[in-house]
Amino acid sequence: MPRPRRHLTDELTARFVAIRADLDVPEEFPVETLALAARRANSAQSAGVEADRRDVELFSIDPAGSRDLDQALHLERVGSGYRFHYAIADVGHWIEPGDAIDVEARRRGSTIYCPDVRVPLHPTDLSEGAASLLAGTERPAILWTIDLDQQGVTSHVGVERAIVRNRRTLSYREVQDAIDAGGTDPQFRLLEEVGRLRLALEVERGGVSLDLPTQEVERVDGHYELRYERALDVERWNAQMSLCCGMAAAELMTCAGVGILRTLPAAEPETIDRLRLHSAALNVPWPTEMSYPQWVRSLDPATPAGAALMTQAARTLRGSNYLPFDGDLGADHRHHAIASDYAHVTAPLRRLVDRFANECVLAAAGRRRPPGWVLDALPELPGIMGSTAQLASRVDRAVVDLTEAATLAHLVGRTFPAVVTATGRNQSTVQLTEPAVIASIPGEVAIGTTLTLRLDVADLDGPTVGFSILD
Repeated sequence: MPRPRRHLTDELTARFVAIRADLDVPEEFPVETLALAARRANSAQSAGVEADRRDVELFSIDPAGSRDLDQALHLERVGSGYRFHYAIADVGHWIEPGDAIDVEARRRGSTIYCPDVRVPLHPTDLSEGAASLLAGTERPAILWTIDLDQQGVTSHVGVERAIVRNRRTLSYREVQDAIDAGGTDPQFRLLEEVGRLRLALEVERGGVSLDLPTQEVERVDGHYELRYERALDVERWNAQMSLCCGMAAAELMTCAGVGILRTLPAAEPETIDRLRLHSAALNVPWPTEMSYPQWVRSLDPATPAGAALMTQAARTLRGSNYLPFDGDLGADHRHHAIASDYAHVTAPLRRLVDRFANECVLAAAGRRRPPGWVLDALPELPGIMGSTAQLASRVDRAVVDLTEAATLAHLVGRTFPAVVTATGRNQSTVQLTEPAVIASIPGEVAIGTTLTLRLDVADLDGPTVGFSILD
C-alpha cells in the first residue's frame, strides 16, 4: 500500500536534513556571527554612503517568496536609446574584512538551495533583512547606470555606492502574466524591449544559449513534486540585464588591470565534430555554414532528437572557473558561452565572489587600486567557489535522486515512454516525460532513441531507481 502523501512528505523532509548532515552542509551559524550580524543590521543604513538615489523608481523580479533580493532595476528611454539603473545589494557595507561574518562567508562560499530550506551565505538578519533590497525599504546599494543605444549596445557605464529605495517586489510569473495579458506597465514593456535587443546582440556575438528544461524539486501544496522547468521570457530578459552589468564589470576590471573574471573555455573541435555526427545520425540539419551557436539555437527540446542533442550540447559548457588577475590576464579570459569577457557581480547576497568583484569594480571606476584585503583574497576565491559549487551539486543530485525514488515508489511495474539523452561506459541516460525523472539504464543505446521502460524498483533507501527496456 502506498504511504499517505503527508507521511511521505515528512519522511522526505527528514531525509533532506540527513543529506545535508551527511555532506557537512554548514546549516548553523556560529553564535558570534549571528550576534555581529544582528548588531550590524541595527546600525545606520546610510553611514559612509555619499550618493542619495532614492529618486530612482526601482523594482525587483525574483522567484515567488524570495527574501534575499540582490537586484532591483529601472529602465527609461533617453533620446533614441535607453538608460537602465541596476541596483545591487551592497554586502560590503555590512561586513568588515576578517570579521566573524566575513570568515563564515568564506567558509560557506554560496547559498545552497534545498526544497525545504535555504542554507544562506550570510545570516538572515542581513541576507533577508537589512542588506536585502526589499520593497519599501531604503538600502545601501551598488548602483549601475548604463546607457544603451537604439540597438541595445552599451554606450556609457557609471557605477557608485548609493542609498536606493525599491518600490515594488514582483515574481517572474506575475510580470510574465501581466505582459501576456497585454498589460501596459511601462517598466515591463521596456524590459521586454531591451531584453529582446540584448538577446539579439548575444546571437550576433556568437553566444551559446541552451533552452533546456531543468529538473526541479518544488514544494507544492504541502508536498514535494518533481518538475521540468523552462525559463519564462521575462526571466531571459531580466538575465540579459544582469549579463550586461557583468560584461560592463569585466571591461572595467580588465581596463584597470586588476580583478576577477568568470571564464568558460571554448568547446574543443573534436567535441563539435562528435556533435555533428550525432546530429547527422538523428537527421537534424546542421549545414556546414551554420555555426555551433546557431545550431544550438535551432534545436527544439520538445522533440526527442532535440532534447538529446541539447543535452549533449550542455556538456560542451563545462570547465567554468574564476580568473583572478593583477597585471597579466593570460591568453584566454573569455566566457565562451556569453562570447565576451564577463564577471559575477550581481548576486553578492548569495555568492561570495561577487562582493570582492564589486570592490574591484568600484575601485576601477574611481581610478584607484582595490583595497589590500581584496587583493589578498583574489587568489583564494577560485578554490572557495569551486568547492562550494561541488558541494551544491552533490546536495542537488542527492535531493533529486531521493525525490525521484519517492515519486516512483508507488508506480513499480508501470511503463513509461522515455528518450535516450546520453550514452557511454556501458550505460545510457534516459529522460522520462512524466514524471520528471532522469535515470540510467544498463547498456549503450543510441542517443535520441525513444524507448518504453518498465519500472522495476524504486526504493528510498539508497535511493535506488531501476528500469528495464520493453522495446
